[in-house]
Amino acid sequence: MKLRATLGLLLVSTVSFAAAGCSRNAIEAINLANEADQQKSVDVDGAISKYEQAVTLDPTNHRIMFKMAMAYRKKEAWDKVASTLARATQVAPTFANYWFERAYAIEQQAAKKTLSWEEAKEPLKKCIEADQNFADCYGELGWVYQWTDNEQEALASYTKAIEHKPDEPSYYARLGELYLNLGYADQAQQVLKAGVGSGKEGDKALFALHVLLSQVFQQKGQMNDMVTELEAARRVAGDEHPEILFNLGSTYAVLNPPRKTEAIQLLKSFSSRACRGSGATTKYKDQCETSNSLVAKLGGTM
Repeated sequence: MKLRATLGLLLVSTVSFAAAGCSRNAIEAINLANEADQQKSVDVDGAISKYEQAVTLDPTNHRIMFKMAMAYRKKEAWDKVASTLARATQVAPTFANYWFERAYAIEQQAAKKTLSWEEAKEPLKKCIEADQNFADCYGELGWVYQWTDNEQEALASYTKAIEHKPDEPSYYARLGELYLNLGYADQAQQVLKAGVGSGKEGDKALFALHVLLSQVFQQKGQMNDMVTELEAARRVAGDEHPEILFNLGSTYAVLNPPRKTEAIQLLKSFSSRACRGSGATTKYKDQCETSNSLVAKLGGTM
C-alpha cells in the first residue's frame, strides 16, 4: 500500500509539473507576442522573430499566429501569410477573419501567377461557413469566380456582398462592371446608381461608380448623361486620378458642337500632370498622344 501511495504522489507531482510547464510556456509566449506588438512598427523582422518564438512555445495560441501573419502581410510575404493562417485555421476553424486573410494572401500570389485562383475558393467558402454575414468574403469570392471564368457565380457573390454590407461602394462597382462587361447595360446602370446612392458626399470610392456609369451611357449613346457622370467623377477624384481630365476633356472634344475651350484646358492639364517622365511612355502613353492630336485638332497648342 505504501508503494502504491508513493507512486500516486509521484504521478500527481509529474502531471502538476507538466501543467505548470505548459502554463509557463503560454505566459512566456504571450509576453514575447506583446513585445513583438510594440516592435512591429519599427522592426517588422524582429517582431516576426519574436512571434515565431512565441508560436513555438505555445502552438495552440492562434491569436499569436494571426498577429504573426499580419506582420508577414506588412512585408507582403504572401506565402508566409497563407501558411501561417493555414495553421491558425486548423486551431481555430470558426474564426472567419483567419479564412478571409488566408484567401486574400492566396489571391495575391495568384495575381503574380505563383498559385492558381482556384486555391482561394475553399478558404473563402470556409469563411462564409464560419460567418454568413461576413460581406468581404462574398466580395472576394466574387472576384475569384471572375478570375476563374464563372461569371454567374461572381454575380451571385457580389449581390450577396451588397446584401450584407449595402453601404460599401466597391461591391456595387464590381457588380456593375461585370454586368457592363457581359453586355447587361440596364442592370449595370441600376446597380451603379444604387451604389452612388449608398455613398456619402465626397466619398472617394464614388469615383469608380461615376466612371462606370459614364461608360454605360456611352454604350447607350446618351452623351449628356455621360458628361454628367464624368463631371461627377472629376469632383470626387482629387489629385489621385489624372486620367479623369483626359476622359472628360476628350469627351468635350467630340460633342456636337464640341466644348473647345474646356476640352483644351482639361487636355493640357492632363498632359502637364501625366505626360512627363515615365507616364508619357508607359501608363498614359496612348492618352498622351491622343491629347496632343485633339488639342491640335481643336486649334490649340500644348
